[in-house]
Amino acid sequence: MSNNRAILIAGPTASGKSRLALDIANKIDGVIINADSMQVYEDLSILTARPQLSDLAMAPHRLYGFVPGNEAYSVGRYVQDAETAILECAEAGQVPILVGGTGLYFKALLDGLSPIPQIPLTVRRHWRAEVERVGAEHLHKLLLERDPEMGGRLQPADSQRIARALEVLDATGQSLAEWQRIPGVPVLPQSKVIRIVLDIERDELYRNCEQRLDEMLANGALNEVAHLAARKLDQSLPIMRALGVQPLMAHLRGRLDFDTALEATKTETRNYIKRQLTWLKRNMISWKWIKTQQMETLKENILPIIR
Repeated sequence: MSNNRAILIAGPTASGKSRLALDIANKIDGVIINADSMQVYEDLSILTARPQLSDLAMAPHRLYGFVPGNEAYSVGRYVQDAETAILECAEAGQVPILVGGTGLYFKALLDGLSPIPQIPLTVRRHWRAEVERVGAEHLHKLLLERDPEMGGRLQPADSQRIARALEVLDATGQSLAEWQRIPGVPVLPQSKVIRIVLDIERDELYRNCEQRLDEMLANGALNEVAHLAARKLDQSLPIMRALGVQPLMAHLRGRLDFDTALEATKTETRNYIKRQLTWLKRNMISWKWIKTQQMETLKENILPIIR
């Protein structure tokens, strides 16, 4: 990559991250690398607002739509895949532009991941089956008994993280909390990256999301959800938690009328934006926060910044 630089663009959903990344990529021979945990999945192109063919034709994109929906893609796998993509950019003399709304992906790239050993597949399957058999709340009580620190950190309904804590404890004999205290190795040194957060007013984000949802539905999002429903995937898989999946599936199964499903999707999205904003303000305070009116200036000045 040019001068070993990388550009990181974070922000809440519908804040204009992808458009900004595309504009910058065209100015500096950049490669856009996904940092959104839902856009990695191949099943939902429209509903997750993945870059479409017209975008892909304008600049190279990496790590979009390459994971089957029946897999649970992890932060650990993302770090490995992103590191490979970043190194390939370096070899080609291009600038990696990492863009997305998944703060944990950026945090893992900048801070590194704790060296938790690979968990045997049999152990992983056992605890995920236990979630289905006895429920998250029962396993949360078990976790509190066996690992009070992790049990105290997690909510009783957080089935995925409870299962993860139990499988790590089972496979390694150590609490996940102990592993997390071991520092990781950063993929991207802080001194070599430009870190940008799009600072968009909440009401504007809400309006953008509602408009985008209308466009998604007009472009076939409901058919996407129908195809996903036909796969009969495990409800605990990450893809089943993508915004809009559950309300729209309920509509397709006759449990909700369309207007109710639409309103439920909007409410789900607004709540997600609130959580994103809270996380960004808590964890990315040292990043450069850019307001809408500053974006054009940023695009004009990004080349000398990279140099």
